[in-house]
Amino acid sequence: MRLGFSLGSLLSVEEILGCVKILNSYSTDSIWIPETWGMDCVSILSSISGVSKNPKLGSSIINIYSRSPALIAMSAVTIDTLSNGRFILGLGTSSRPIVEDWHGLEFKNPLQRMREYVHIIRLIVSGKKISYNGEFFHLNNFGLLIKPPRKEIPIYLAAINEKMVDLTWEIANGVIFYLRPLPELKKTIKKMQATKKIDVACQLITCVSEDSEKAITRAKETIAFYVSVGKIYREFLASNGFQNETIAIFDEYKKSGLKDNYRLVTDDMVNSLSISGNPEDVKRKIRQFAEAGVDLPILQFNPVGKVRESFELLTKTLASDMK
Repeated sequence: MRLGFSLGSLLSVEEILGCVKILNSYSTDSIWIPETWGMDCVSILSSISGVSKNPKLGSSIINIYSRSPALIAMSAVTIDTLSNGRFILGLGTSSRPIVEDWHGLEFKNPLQRMREYVHIIRLIVSGKKISYNGEFFHLNNFGLLIKPPRKEIPIYLAAINEKMVDLTWEIANGVIFYLRPLPELKKTIKKMQATKKIDVACQLITCVSEDSEKAITRAKETIAFYVSVGKIYREFLASNGFQNETIAIFDEYKKSGLKDNYRLVTDDMVNSLSISGNPEDVKRKIRQFAEAGVDLPILQFNPVGKVRESFELLTKTLASDMK
């Protein structure tokens, strides 16, 4: 089974590097570094490119507002060079609050913007000098000073709503899903893969402990966080089977913050949105997502207790799947 690991938002640089070294003992498909409002993923990917031996390295995700397409292309080629051709470029639109409130940019027409980003990045990575005139971007005679190690770097798009899913299957090499209820995920994958086969990755909140209740509680805390602060996830989950739950979680968040609203995350939500529990639970739940059509489960590592001990338990649990 192909397995990826997402490391980052909850970890220090030292902890990320420590986890990467542990993964060197296994046949891991890929290591993915997120970018939210902490460390930038390009710097971390550059650091781990010299520590990891074989896995592919992915950004999950770089948003298409805070950097120009030319700069993203430059970063992609740089990491691909450092990693000897192992980079996967994960792109996404982020959200209106992050783009407008934190980056000071206008969140406008994300679909067309994504289309132009992907087109421009592919042209630049090809190694040719390019000129481009689009709705958002106008480049004149741009070319890289370095020779890309590959003429094409795989591009995966993070997709939530139907229009972005459609665009992903039209222009991308792969998709990165996140927080999609298992029945909806299975239905969407079956529908879209019938039109065209691309690599289906799904980032999954992952918590493991010999004490299953501790792991499930940790998963509930993470789900509650995304429902509370992520409007797009809250609305998507509400329209796909979890309306009452998301309303209750968000209402409690507005009253008292994140302290206790995880208690309102139901077992149905945990089972449908995460991989959590004891080692046997984790192995069983990964198979459920694979059977739903996920080609590449990306395990978003949420430590339960000490980071190193928790990650060692996770990798040992999945050792037979990473041979």
